[in-house]
Amino acid sequence: MRKFLLFTGGFIAACVALALVGPLAGLLFSGLFVALGMHFYIASKSTFGKIIWFTVGLMGVLSAISNIPAMVGLAAIAIIYVIYKKWNNEDVKIPTIEAKEEDPFTNFEKEWSNLTK
Repeated sequence: MRKFLLFTGGFIAACVALALVGPLAGLLFSGLFVALGMHFYIASKSTFGKIIWFTVGLMGVLSAISNIPAMVGLAAIAIIYVIYKKWNNEDVKIPTIEAKEEDPFTNFEKEWSNLTK
C-alpha cells in the first residue's frame, strides 16, 4: 500500500511538473537575466553601462515575478525527489541554514594556541 501511495503521489507531482515546464523555463531565463545584470553591473565602469545593466537585471526580476507558477513546479520537483528517496528507503536530508559548530575562526584560535605553546 505504501508503494502505491508513493507511486500515485509521484505520478501526480510529475504531471504537475510537466505541465509547468514553460514557466520553469521562463524562471530559468529570468534568473539568467538577473545574474547577467548583476555581474555586468558590478564590472561596469561607466554610469551609462551601470544603468543599462541595472535595467537588464530589473527586467529579469520583473519577469521572475511574473513566473510565480514556476514555484509550484519547483515544489513538484522537490516532492518527486523526496518520493524517489522514500521509494529507495533512503533518508531524506533537507539542508538547513544553521550556524555550524566548527567555526573556522574557533579552529584557528585553537590551532594558534597549540602552536604558541
